[in-house]
Amino acid sequence: MNKVLILVNVTGLIIVISYGLHGPILPIFAKNIIGASYSDLGFIGLANFIPYMFIPIFVGILLDKFNNGYLLAIGAATNSVSIYLLSLAQSVPEIMGFRMITGIAHAFFWPPCQSIISNESNEQNRVRNISWFTMFFVMGFMIGPLLGHVFLENLDITYRILFQITSFILATAIISSLLISRRSITNHHERFSFLSIKEMKKFPEVIIMLIFCTSSFGIILSIYPAFLDDSGMSDKDILLLYFAFGISRVISLALAGKFSRKTSQTLIAATIAISVGLAISVVSHSIIMFALALVLMGFGFSIFFPLTLEIILSKTSKGISGKIIGAYETIFGVGWAIGPAIGGQITQAFGKDSPYFVFFIIGMGVTILAVIFRKKLEPRRIQNF
Repeated sequence: MNKVLILVNVTGLIIVISYGLHGPILPIFAKNIIGASYSDLGFIGLANFIPYMFIPIFVGILLDKFNNGYLLAIGAATNSVSIYLLSLAQSVPEIMGFRMITGIAHAFFWPPCQSIISNESNEQNRVRNISWFTMFFVMGFMIGPLLGHVFLENLDITYRILFQITSFILATAIISSLLISRRSITNHHERFSFLSIKEMKKFPEVIIMLIFCTSSFGIILSIYPAFLDDSGMSDKDILLLYFAFGISRVISLALAGKFSRKTSQTLIAATIAISVGLAISVVSHSIIMFALALVLMGFGFSIFFPLTLEIILSKTSKGISGKIIGAYETIFGVGWAIGPAIGGQITQAFGKDSPYFVFFIIGMGVTILAVIFRKKLEPRRIQNF
């Protein structure tokens, strides 16, 4: 692994330690300290992910024009500021505004990392390198909750101070981002154009699966911690559950290279795992059952990313990879926005278990679709043009 890839992995690890440190606590902070309802939590998640429906398209264009390391540094700096502002929030609208800034910042983090990895990889090692980066990313979601558990348990700090600590940790990623800018490949061969975004229309089956996956993931990130809190789990229990969630994701990503040999079967299994995890959540009453649900969903959510991205990149020109990555990430944003928005309203109207049952049913339908169109869920190699 070359130095650029090492720096990208380190940057991802730092940023996601920060995400894991404050992410599972934010819905509890909003519900118990600010007084947010489940509907409010859905809107907070929506505010976080709405920018990710649009900004990645523009970032994707920038990726083919400017140094990706500088774009990554912008994302890290903006993200750090947005999380610090959470420590000052006094109302749901303020949290929504600060989370919207976080969504914009994330659009300057994930696509540049993918683009750098793609530029530094060949077709033989691209899945492996993307999987390794995602594994480092997920390791942050394991380490972060454990650190949060230590801070809350042993240092007796408040949620607001936890957010401030998080922002300072995240700010250190600016340094590694700037180091990347000195070493990474910068392409200036493409003019500004949205025409290449139409390439995504070639992959309707992948898009449907991604929207289901990311919608469910958005609920797990935005609403599930509050659901666990109402189900009798303590703050420490919730952080430990997300640690187990992270372990499942790391193991899945470590095996992604082997799973990629049977891409369609793995994606079908991932959809089933997410659906079953959602169903178990409906009937769970103990930390062990919730851990089982999160472990299953951790496998499904993690394996989706490298495999679906490889399907798309293997069937498009490397010359427009930045724009394709931007369009791909926009699909993520659509799902992440849909999930919390729908999930919050369903919970408010029908009870805390209801969104998980609804998305279980949807997941079964998506699984059937994936089985029918499984031949289209395999990557292929083409020559660059």
